[in-house]
Amino acid sequence: MRTMKTIAMFLALAPLGALAHGDEHGNGGAPMAKVTELFTKVAADNPKKELELITVEYPPGAVDPVHRHDAQAIVYVIEGQIVMGVKGQPNKTLNPGDVYYEGPDDLHTVGRNASATRPAKFVVFFLKDKGAPILTLADK
Repeated sequence: MRTMKTIAMFLALAPLGALAHGDEHGNGGAPMAKVTELFTKVAADNPKKELELITVEYPPGAVDPVHRHDAQAIVYVIEGQIVMGVKGQPNKTLNPGDVYYEGPDDLHTVGRNASATRPAKFVVFFLKDKGAPILTLADK
């Protein structure tokens, strides 16, 4: 079951890598964000909600497409430096130990590795509707 969820999450986030910069070898390949599910549990006080914890690893130069989470999301940076931004707010550059919040109505306009040469890694904690995807691409 955990493997299937990891595969489903990878497929849901695959467009993130597809829109990223080309790789350093010049073959036109795009770096993919690696997403790993760490924990999922139905909320004890509301069976219609669930908690989900993932790690995201950005290779150098990775860039997210514009998207929503339809969840409350708390980002905690473990390694490297990332840039996050939501519509109507200034972008923030985050370093290891920094925390960032996204609300369920936020449009995530900027999410990227700040470095073209070093990877970045962060943890995301979601509170969302049970069974809801963790990411929805925004309409163009």
